Amino acid sequence: MVPQVTGTQTMVVSPHSLASAAGSRILQQGGNAFDAAVAVSACLAVVYPHMTGLGGDSFWLTYSTEEGKVRAYNASGRSGSRITASCFAGESAIPQRGPRSVITVPGMVDGWDAILQEYGSKTLAEVLEPAIRYALEGFPLSPDQHVNTAERFDVLAAYPQTAAIYLPGGKVPEQGSRFVQSALGSSLLQIADQGRDVFYSGSVGQEIVRSLKEQGGLLTLEDFARHRGEWMEPVKGNYRGHDLYQVPPNSQGFTGIMALQILEQFDLESIEHGSYEYYHLLVEALKLSFRDRDRYLTDPQFSSIPLDRLLSKSYAAKLAACIDMERALPMNTQPVGHDTAYAAVVDSEGNAVSFIQSLYFEFGSAVVGGDTGILLQNRGSFFSLDPSHVNRLEPGKRTFHTLMPAMACRDGKPYILYGTQGGEGQPQTQTALLTRMVDYGMTPQTAVCEPRWVWGRTWGEATQELRVEGRIAGEVQQRLQLAGHKVHTVEDFARVMGHAHAIMIDDNGFLLGGTDPRCDGAAIGW
Repeated sequence: MVPQVTGTQTMVVSPHSLASAAGSRILQQGGNAFDAAVAVSACLAVVYPHMTGLGGDSFWLTYSTEEGKVRAYNASGRSGSRITASCFAGESAIPQRGPRSVITVPGMVDGWDAILQEYGSKTLAEVLEPAIRYALEGFPLSPDQHVNTAERFDVLAAYPQTAAIYLPGGKVPEQGSRFVQSALGSSLLQIADQGRDVFYSGSVGQEIVRSLKEQGGLLTLEDFARHRGEWMEPVKGNYRGHDLYQVPPNSQGFTGIMALQILEQFDLESIEHGSYEYYHLLVEALKLSFRDRDRYLTDPQFSSIPLDRLLSKSYAAKLAACIDMERALPMNTQPVGHDTAYAAVVDSEGNAVSFIQSLYFEFGSAVVGGDTGILLQNRGSFFSLDPSHVNRLEPGKRTFHTLMPAMACRDGKPYILYGTQGGEGQPQTQTALLTRMVDYGMTPQTAVCEPRWVWGRTWGEATQELRVEGRIAGEVQQRLQLAGHKVHTVEDFARVMGHAHAIMIDDNGFLLGGTDPRCDGAAIGW
């Protein structure tokens, strides 16, 4: 069991210990939660390059004690202005790798700038300093990067510039070896010196677009220059007196609220945690929320999403009545990518940031933008080429996005910040975490470490499996199977369950951090 970490002033959680340490260092140097969060984000882009990077997107939930409210920032990119389904004529789907999978502008760098401009107390150069150092001087290659590099060797080897960085000497670098990214460090130095615009209209962006064009890519410099993220009102729900906040669509965050409001119709305190009833009920509530998500979710500027109805308590009660405690609901969903990095920060003033970032697949498109050292995302490959599909490809559009940082507030102030890696698994693990902390009184670390499951289809699978960790009791697994769930038992702390993290501010004002033993992360309290 991982010990519970508690801080009296600040807390940082992330999937890599060096990124957590960078955020904690910024806090100790007088920075606030917003400064620290950008430092963590940038460090993750360097030390967890298989999961996230400057060529990807991010979503942010912020709470400023001065404002006393939660806000959302959408730092996801839109498809190119000239990119239509006709660009992929004769193809059944958008390619999942390669230059033609890069059809949305990366939003991450804009997100850093937006957070600091709105709430930061330090400069971009100051908060990027740890990330720049790790890129230029190197860091010990993590177990997770080593495993993912080995698994995706052929994908990385297919692109010479990518292989030169991630497969030095044509080999998978050893775990713990010094991993240097000089070109990425140079790009970060330019961003630190010249600001976000060097990425979107200056030399960094120009090199990315030049390289993509040379390889048959579709994005233009005008697409990059046009990019701006957006401050938004978060979507809001309530679970047993706790206000729930998520980033609005194009994020799938509303599904996390829907599932919890369905569960609110049941007395979980009378249901034993870890029992058949617990797992079955949570899985069924989530499947019902996924049904509406798959029907509606896309860029709301292109299609209306009835959030008022979907997030109403009356609709939650209607869906709850559909749950049969003895039978699994038959349902299909499409596979989604799952490689992501979630982190959270709370400072001594009570400011809080819950954020998540991704390249979509592990190593994204597998394409590096010229000599920038920046690995580019393949998020746009999730668009549909079916003209009748709600998430069909159209110019200037944001795609259905799995990223969903969460925050629960009590009496108007942050109580729990939570999130996880995992695509389809994000709302599932979030629901498990919150019920464990709210209904069963668990600390964040205990909630993260308890056995997990994930329902749905992964790439290349024909069936909808309910994967459960081997720590879940055998008789519980048997009952789930009898109820119609396609149970597949995996290892005790399976990577497929993602990397979950959480921060709770308890009744004494102490900060409890939880980090996932499945990753290389750390909770650092001060």
